[in-house]
Amino acid sequence: MNLLSVNLTIAFISSITLIGVLIASSFLLSDIDGALSKSTLRLKTIAKASATIWFIASSAQIVLTFSNILGGSFSDALDFTSLKSYSTQVALGQFQLIQWVLVLVVLVAVHFVRRVLPAAFLLVLSLIAITAPVFQSHAASDGSHSLAIGSLVIHVIGISLWVGGLIAIALIHREDRSVVLPRFSAMALWAAIAVVISGVLNSLTRIKSIDSLASSYGSILIAKVLLTSILLLLGYLNRRAVADRVDASAMTRVISVEIAIMSVVLFLGSWLANTEPPSGSETTYSAALSIVGVETPEKPTLWRVISLYNPDALMIGLLITVTALYIKGVITLKKRGDSWPIGRTIAFATGIAAIDFATSGGLGVYALFSFQYHMIAHMLLGMIAPIGLVLGAPITLALRTLPQGRNKDDRGMRGTLLAALHSKPAILITNPISALAIFDGSLFLLYFTDLFGILMNNHAGHLLMNIHFILAGFLFFNVIIGIDPNPNKVPFIVRIVILFAAMSIHAFFSIALMATSTLIDGGLYQSLQTPWLTDLLADQYAGGAVGWAMGEIPILLALIATFIQWNRDDSREAKRIDRNEARMAAMGEPDELAQYNNYLNQLRVRDEKEGLSLIHI
Repeated sequence: MNLLSVNLTIAFISSITLIGVLIASSFLLSDIDGALSKSTLRLKTIAKASATIWFIASSAQIVLTFSNILGGSFSDALDFTSLKSYSTQVALGQFQLIQWVLVLVVLVAVHFVRRVLPAAFLLVLSLIAITAPVFQSHAASDGSHSLAIGSLVIHVIGISLWVGGLIAIALIHREDRSVVLPRFSAMALWAAIAVVISGVLNSLTRIKSIDSLASSYGSILIAKVLLTSILLLLGYLNRRAVADRVDASAMTRVISVEIAIMSVVLFLGSWLANTEPPSGSETTYSAALSIVGVETPEKPTLWRVISLYNPDALMIGLLITVTALYIKGVITLKKRGDSWPIGRTIAFATGIAAIDFATSGGLGVYALFSFQYHMIAHMLLGMIAPIGLVLGAPITLALRTLPQGRNKDDRGMRGTLLAALHSKPAILITNPISALAIFDGSLFLLYFTDLFGILMNNHAGHLLMNIHFILAGFLFFNVIIGIDPNPNKVPFIVRIVILFAAMSIHAFFSIALMATSTLIDGGLYQSLQTPWLTDLLADQYAGGAVGWAMGEIPILLALIATFIQWNRDDSREAKRIDRNEARMAAMGEPDELAQYNNYLNQLRVRDEKEGLSLIHI
């Protein structure tokens, strides 16, 4: 084993340990009204040590990787100028630098963490950091790029949560294990399923035909699927058997089974990774395949846009997770006899389907090759899908179904979500001005700087851009027409003013884009050499026109919805006043108007008396 492999192992173990501690701090161990408990604070020493080791290993990883590329010694790679060029100009070096920066942030911040929400935020940063280099682990020219990268990212995250959780259980005190085991058991099951499915999908990207399954690689893959499926079933049955008996023997049994399953899965995964996949037929060079990982599709038609499908595994994984949680919430409500409007479920499902079509469907495919189709996908992700998600009221569903605290001091997941909704950052971004700035202001930052070309040139940047569109749209429309609770109570007249402002800004952006006489993609679309796209400037102009046309419709719909909500709110207020007046009349008391008139009459009488007193004086 060479030095690079040793360092990778150290980085993996330290990062997984840190993630495990953050999982325990954020979700597994009980808190004290949002503050970390003594049991959690005892783990901070391990978190600090793990973060320090991970930071050192990630620093060494940059140098060792660069040294391996150069074919020289470790000292040769320490030249600052060369190392800087590698870290800022080479794709792999850039992602390693991103990981290094994120680990440094976590290392510094972990010393000051005292509450659950910051610990959860550091957990998210750590997961992003551990997956950053994965985005350069599969060449676009190998084909199935988005499927391979996405499945591998999910695989790494699943292993991190699964193994990290086991490490956390091993580190915490025995008396705390009975508290964390039920939550860990549920998380471990989903993580294990994600690891297996993503591992299989990633392996299938290397299988070029059905005949390849007869190779050594294919045989190991089939054995891994069958064996891990059996083990997961046994693990699930084991959890059900000890669900009502969380004592020392039950915990030992669960942990032993988890470790056995994890060990077998990791062993088969390692065996598969070190086995040469079957070689496919040689393919000729394709500019599109080498840059975006997809062969150039034929000239777009309505049928091709509808029928094409290129699965983006990471986005699909996110959508499946969100949808599964939503369905679980609805089922939970139904089981306890509560209702959930079917219209909300349909609206949410529509939003999810729109996101899938704009990222993995034919629209997502053509968006990689044409700015016009990119803008259609942008409008779908940022202005149409978010309306469906907002009307689905996912936050309200979560607040009604998330588990409460396990004791009077523990906030629980529901309390943690409430705390996040009422936190200062949430209050800031849900301000209508802030939401408008994020929603429309980011358009100018993205399309009128070099940022668009940079993000479109790699899978991670493209994914980040799509997620930004979705979240920015969800934030904006949640502030305007949202059913979910909002820490800022925005008057309806302000919402209408914000909508008109958004319409004006969006129109100005589209007109400015249409008036641009230079390409804004940084040479991306030209490098793809798309045969059916010869006039890139005309395509960009069409994209601006699409943005103008499609951007106005959702805002007009939101405007209509705001007027409807305003009218309903007034009707509810009128009914409340009528009920109050009827109640007071039944009790023989004057209504509010009569009370107000009596009050004015009393003031008049008092003023007259004071005037007479002054005359006598």
